Amino acid sequence: MTSDFPSGAERSNETRDTGDDNAFARLEKEMANMRDAIGGLSDQISDAAGDIGAVAQEQARRGMKHARANMGSMVNDASDRLGVVANRAQSQASSLGDSLEDAVQERPLSTLALALGLGFLAGVIWRR
Repeated sequence: MTSDFPSGAERSNETRDTGDDNAFARLEKEMANMRDAIGGLSDQISDAAGDIGAVAQEQARRGMKHARANMGSMVNDASDRLGVVANRAQSQASSLGDSLEDAVQERPLSTLALALGLGFLAGVIWRR
């Protein structure tokens, strides 16, 4: 004779199944939250790479403006004193190389950080 009411063992199995379902639902929710958090971090990294690229681009523009200004003044001086300018240009090129070498030796971490930033930027661009 079967009863219309579940036995204690049947009620225990139903409770366990409900508990497992709740745990699984919580696990799925946590995994969805983690995916969202990872997506947010990915966006932040992309934004940071874009910011690094913008800063590097602005520094390059400044360098170009500075180089153009120096070239303009050298051209004007060259029209007046071509021989003197040629000698100065040769010595300035030498001192520029020495200055660049000194700057790299004095600030190796800044140079390394710039190189890493540019490498990361190139990697991000290459990946797209």
